[in-house]
Amino acid sequence: MFVDKRSEVITRKDTSNAKGTRELVIAPDVQADFTNLPFPDETFWHVVYDPPHKQREQANGGFLVQHYGMLNGNWREMLHDGFAECFRVLKPGGTLIFKWAETEFPLREILALTPHKPLYGHRSGKQSKTHWIAFLKPNG
Repeated sequence: MFVDKRSEVITRKDTSNAKGTRELVIAPDVQADFTNLPFPDETFWHVVYDPPHKQREQANGGFLVQHYGMLNGNWREMLHDGFAECFRVLKPGGTLIFKWAETEFPLREILALTPHKPLYGHRSGKQSKTHWIAFLKPNG
């Protein structure tokens, strides 16, 4: 199930396409903000949390912002609340996979926004700046 607060179609220039444009379709199964999910407590065994990771104003309108959104306002509180919601909707013993691209903010600053400690992590991407972090919700 894909959850996003946006539901839109964005037309982008794309010289690799014969039409010269490409459509980015953001069509979530459930339209909602990740800081206030419309699900009861302990609904899911597995959650993937992939929040926006760009804040810079010059990023506004860029490829990454169009695809993933942008951190605005008190983004530390927003990410903290997102972690809390993910753990709220997880069943005890459930897993949370957190994805973070370390382009503007170090992973250690982001992990400090949740009291939960990760089980393990993995770096990926051309420059190894994308982190995939696994958490396990405690039983009880």
